[in-house]
Amino acid sequence: MQGVIISSFGDSFKVLTDSGEYTCRARGVLRQKDLCPICGDRVSVELEGGEAVISDIFPRKNEIVRPPLANLDRLVFVLSTVDPVPNLRMLDKFTAVSVYKGIAPVIVFTKTDRCGSEKYEDIYRGIFPVFSVNNITGEGTDELFNELVGSFSALTGNSGVGKSSLLNRLCPEAGAETGEISRKLRRGRNTTRRTEIYPLKGGGYIADTPGFAAFSTDRYDIIFKDELADCFPEFGDFIGGCRFPDCSHTKEQGCAVLEAVKSGKIRQSRHLSYCEMYEEARKIRPWEIRDSRR
Repeated sequence: MQGVIISSFGDSFKVLTDSGEYTCRARGVLRQKDLCPICGDRVSVELEGGEAVISDIFPRKNEIVRPPLANLDRLVFVLSTVDPVPNLRMLDKFTAVSVYKGIAPVIVFTKTDRCGSEKYEDIYRGIFPVFSVNNITGEGTDELFNELVGSFSALTGNSGVGKSSLLNRLCPEAGAETGEISRKLRRGRNTTRRTEIYPLKGGGYIADTPGFAAFSTDRYDIIFKDELADCFPEFGDFIGGCRFPDCSHTKEQGCAVLEAVKSGKIRQSRHLSYCEMYEEARKIRPWEIRDSRR
């Protein structure tokens, strides 16, 4: 049988196949090949003496390591407009890594009943799909569902932004636990403790992931400085017009990207995020690259 790993706990994996769900262990030969099954993997399942065993893992089209997920079509970045306020610099790093890995970014702003999202939406509209969702009334959920149906997506974002509430709107069968913001700490309680994948009505899957308290790009992958500009899609129309072919798009005279920033065609906040990431990438040492890719 073939199926998809929809959850894991220790050495136990739940696999959804056309014949139903099976709780499986991984065959020892996979560990010998240094292959570790993760959620989203497409796998082969065999029955041995009444026990279900994962016998093979099909090649992955992409992978993220925290949380471990494979074969994503979309990565849905969930941010609240208030409590906590959105960290746009972190969002820009997330979306750059997502583009680098070939995963389409989707941005969702929640808690729009308390604070409007227009000023945030304006930054990203035209670059990525952007949605605003009211988790109390459900407004905006249908539009987001239509974007995700038929694909494999994962919800990610800091604790307290309403990921679990949003998941329950998109997939009521999930029954995800929700939490409230701590009034003392003004932080969310992380109600998602491990990655779970749920089928969507109409086709596709959606994963709910534990909240991220911090982010650094090297935890996901190394983006070389010469590849970074391609991870900011709005730069694409201007890169070919730079005076120098090796332009870093940070300070050079005759840089078409900088001219686009000055004229308002590229948002200054996005370019500042790019410059920050470029400086980080410029400092990467060869041994750090080797260590991160082991």
